[in-house]
Amino acid sequence: MFLPNLSAAAAVDTPYGNVTLPFELHQVPNASVYYIIGTSGVPGANNEGHTSNAGFVVTDEGVVVFDALGTPALGYRMIQQIREVTDKPIKKVVISHYHADHTAGLDDVRPFSQRDGQVQFYCDKSVSENLRERFAYIFATENRYAGAPNVSLNIFDSQVFELKNKLIQPIEVLHGRLKIFGFRIDKFAYITDAKTISQRERNKLKDLDILIVNALRKEPHPTHFNLDEALEFIKDLKPKKSYLTHISNRLGFHKEVSKELPANVYLAYDGLVLET
Repeated sequence: MFLPNLSAAAAVDTPYGNVTLPFELHQVPNASVYYIIGTSGVPGANNEGHTSNAGFVVTDEGVVVFDALGTPALGYRMIQQIREVTDKPIKKVVISHYHADHTAGLDDVRPFSQRDGQVQFYCDKSVSENLRERFAYIFATENRYAGAPNVSLNIFDSQVFELKNKLIQPIEVLHGRLKIFGFRIDKFAYITDAKTISQRERNKLKDLDILIVNALRKEPHPTHFNLDEALEFIKDLKPKKSYLTHISNRLGFHKEVSKELPANVYLAYDGLVLET
């Protein structure tokens, strides 16, 4: 069954406050893969902190979540939507980097850990250290709160790891001066918030069928690729197809910008579905 979007626009009350903006869940056709797309802009009251993307994959063993969105209310809302799709336990959470718009939703890990059992987090060392400080109650070993969630940390640092018989290759990139990770699975790669990528990491991205990469705007930016930088990166890697994401309204109108792009390079958009 293909669900193009679920629970799109109705305001929803959560224990952390209302989620009133559209919050669409999209499904990749013929796959148990779902994703949520944030809005453009700086997190604030006008967008309720919903400025990042997240997703999840339903496997035979349970649910694998990628990033946790930017507020506890949004994290709670994503869990509600996971429950609309499946009753399988949430077993793994993969975290790309520690910025709040990708991790603040982790505050809601406690109720589903109590229901589903231990949850395995996958992240690099810097994310692990940051989470241990910000969510100390989760990881405390002394005077531990009896209702704290049962979480284990699995640290990766550019080495390949396996999730449900799939090899995941982390791709180390710099978001300004902050080390973060994109990921390659088979001949598909997803990279966002990138400003610079070393030749060593670029070598891990050869022979791609699909590359998704950020292109914030046309003007230079201190922590993100602008359009020219993204296109130079694509030219270097030569994937079969590329999609530009994490774009702002300062890039321009979709139709006009699309005319300026090289062959096989496209602007991503809300609701875009890729078939492989």
